[in-house]
Amino acid sequence: MRSKKINKYVAMLLSLLLVASLWLPAKTVQAAENMKINASAAILIDGETGQILFEQNPDQLLGIASMTKMMTEYLLLEAINEKKVTWDQQYTVSEYAYKISQDRSLSNVPLRLGETYNVRELYEAMTIYSANGAAIALAEVISGSEAEFVKLMNKKGKKLGLKDYKFVNASGLSNSDLKGMHPNTSTPKDENLLSARATAKLAFKLLQDYPEVLETASIPKKSFREGTSDEIKMSNWNWMLPSLLFSYEGMTGLKTGTTDFAGSCFTGTAERDGRQLISVVMNAKDASGKSGPEARFVETKKLLDYGFNQFEQKEVIKKGYQVKGQETVQIPKGKSKQVAIQAETPLIVNVKKGEKTKYKAKIDYEHSVFVGENQLEAPVKKGEVVGFLSVVSEKGAPVKYLTKEEATQAKIPVVVTETVEKANWFILSMRAIGGFFSGVWHGLVDMITGWF
Repeated sequence: MRSKKINKYVAMLLSLLLVASLWLPAKTVQAAENMKINASAAILIDGETGQILFEQNPDQLLGIASMTKMMTEYLLLEAINEKKVTWDQQYTVSEYAYKISQDRSLSNVPLRLGETYNVRELYEAMTIYSANGAAIALAEVISGSEAEFVKLMNKKGKKLGLKDYKFVNASGLSNSDLKGMHPNTSTPKDENLLSARATAKLAFKLLQDYPEVLETASIPKKSFREGTSDEIKMSNWNWMLPSLLFSYEGMTGLKTGTTDFAGSCFTGTAERDGRQLISVVMNAKDASGKSGPEARFVETKKLLDYGFNQFEQKEVIKKGYQVKGQETVQIPKGKSKQVAIQAETPLIVNVKKGEKTKYKAKIDYEHSVFVGENQLEAPVKKGEVVGFLSVVSEKGAPVKYLTKEEATQAKIPVVVTETVEKANWFILSMRAIGGFFSGVWHGLVDMITGWF
């Protein structure tokens, strides 16, 4: 009996050593072309610009499980911001939310039927502990029913620019787990689906529009209804948060997800030295091909280490930069007949450390402000935007962004450097006369030259 206990302790020790070894700082950093994430799909982006640093099968529709709750969070925070819902607003538990919340085989805080809870405590239960009954309750708070809320989710998905997605419920559970009470907008076999790119886009928009979500998503442990008979200790399912098992420096969020259909998933956010990265792994597996909660954190660490260790932010275009051969634009009716244009701000992109690739700038003119080819109409104000600058590598490869929207936003404005007033009638008349005599003179020169 004693030897069995010893063997058990040895096995536990070896497991802990294995976990620790996975979390030691990497001595070498893999190149993207050699890196393989053990997941059905993965993506890593810059959290500020949406620039893609790594992608693997980014556009396949896959199950997202509780990562669905990022959309529920977005819609709740939007409703709070628009004052349609308040944090202290009371909710009375419906039979549907009650029945789902009582299933402790799912992630839940049990809610009492007919009891009232405020929006903030339901939000914390959903965001920290991924409580499914709480997610359903919040859907009912916002839209009256989960079915109506699902319509709102899909409508918002389109507005946010998600390309590949399908929302069928507010929690991310398989519809088959909703005890026959799933929204009537879908079937019992339906699942919440997104691509890795769409998942990253959802997280990107959530952090851009409502960065306060991280204040709650980064809480490692908290008690639900502390000090009452219903108190439940909530431990965040994001084990990469500081003080938890897979603690990762700079980890701030965001959402895990696990179902039999989706496998082990995780959208992670981390910040170091002023840089923010967003990673997504879907259906992560360990080296033996098995899915499990640890796999998503091991694969996320690979992605984040790659982003922080191999990339740096570099100013590839300086403020005031002028594209050779396109330093000015014409203003035929201005006091000055042309005006200089230049980059309004620097352009910063993530580049490989030590990379010597040179970048070429390209101007896309804002045609709506031009009256003719390369011609502006006076008056023109200093700082007026006439186009946007982007870059490609010297080999012609573009800098890749999450979607066209982020690629457009990443371009920097090209502006005129000074104000040019409209020329008065006298100046315009003199130009016309000068132009006439200039034409006559050049005509005479050509004619006389022809005689000889």
